Amino acid sequence: MKTPQQLQVLIDDGVIDEVLRPLKSGKEAAVYVVRSGGEVRCAKVYKDMAQRSFQQRVQYQEGRKVRGSREARAIGKASNYGRKQAEAAWKNTEVDALYQLRDAGVRVPEPFGYFHGVLVMELVTDAEGFSAARLGEVDLSAEQARQFHTVLVQQVKLMLCCGLIHGDLSPYNVLVGPDGPVVIDFPQVVSAGGNNAARTMLLRDMNNLTANLGRSAPELLDTWYGEEMWELFETGDLLPDTVLTGQFTPDERAVDLDSVRHAINDAREEALIRQQGREAAAEDDD
Repeated sequence: MKTPQQLQVLIDDGVIDEVLRPLKSGKEAAVYVVRSGGEVRCAKVYKDMAQRSFQQRVQYQEGRKVRGSREARAIGKASNYGRKQAEAAWKNTEVDALYQLRDAGVRVPEPFGYFHGVLVMELVTDAEGFSAARLGEVDLSAEQARQFHTVLVQQVKLMLCCGLIHGDLSPYNVLVGPDGPVVIDFPQVVSAGGNNAARTMLLRDMNNLTANLGRSAPELLDTWYGEEMWELFETGDLLPDTVLTGQFTPDERAVDLDSVRHAINDAREEALIRQQGREAAAEDDD
């Protein structure tokens, strides 16, 4: 494999020793398995703005803090300098979020530094030491699904207590490590208090996870953790040790429930079909 130019710079600087293999390539970055100081880690190489297919960047950037008034004005004017500053801010967002969330006890990969546009961080592995699978690729029992859901609700809550919302959380942004789920991919993280779409993104994140895990444990589909968290956050009552119930009474006059719960309803129907299939199979066995 030819070493990417961005990683060759890190080798020349002694940050990493060698590139072992590609891990994955996504819409915002390519990730490689590398060796650094005797440890196997991963290096996330961010793609330039022209190469990325990720849309709705403006929606995600609303409410983010920019270092310096000059940079903020330039970004607002969309000048050449401003676009470069926006690009730099976009790439720095995940780095800053990882350090903040790691300090807050959120289950995220440990960051080891950001060098020349490359984030070096912990390689999340499974119990056998191989690269961990994504949650959407793993078959879970009902009990495992319930346990993972509990862990992930806690992670979303801790993020919200930090004033952050993942913004693109799904079963494919969660890795299954030997000790349970680990949340990854934060370049689109949004400010809970400064983004007008924050509530919608929080509910979408939580609904995505619940819909997936509810396929194995259908009772999860009747929980409302995202709505409960947001209501407590708005009133200033959400704390890291707040005990959540998953119960919530929505105001149907103010909320488009059909839209908000679309993913949940689809998953509920699929779960019921699967349950009926299992029951029919059990009857045939008898």
